[in-house]
Amino acid sequence: MAYYILFFLTFTVIIGGTALYLTRSRWLPLIPVPEYIYYRLPSSFAGDVETGLTSTQFDLAANIADGDNRAGLDSLAKRDIRRIMHRQKVDFDEARRIYTEQRFARNNIGPDGRPRDPKFVSFS
Repeated sequence: MAYYILFFLTFTVIIGGTALYLTRSRWLPLIPVPEYIYYRLPSSFAGDVETGLTSTQFDLAANIADGDNRAGLDSLAKRDIRRIMHRQKVDFDEARRIYTEQRFARNNIGPDGRPRDPKFVSFS
């Protein structure tokens, strides 16, 4: 009796797998797969410019023209900014602003740049 159940399960998996494989062009586009999972981040300023992580307000051309051999922008920040750009469909400047405001909020800093600490004293 156990052999019949094992045979039935094996046969069902083979038939189901074959059916899924043959119809993959219909159901595969319906699966939401985020693009940023497979995106490799650049490791230089030139790579940052090629992937769109620059703008007129945040120009990396001077770094490239000077032959700057540093590793480019912070990789964690690049990943977060790319994620914001893809999810919210915004350009680089707007994504950078959103990222900065999120970092401020995590560090208890207001959107205007002043600390939210009630003990904070400022002399102007």
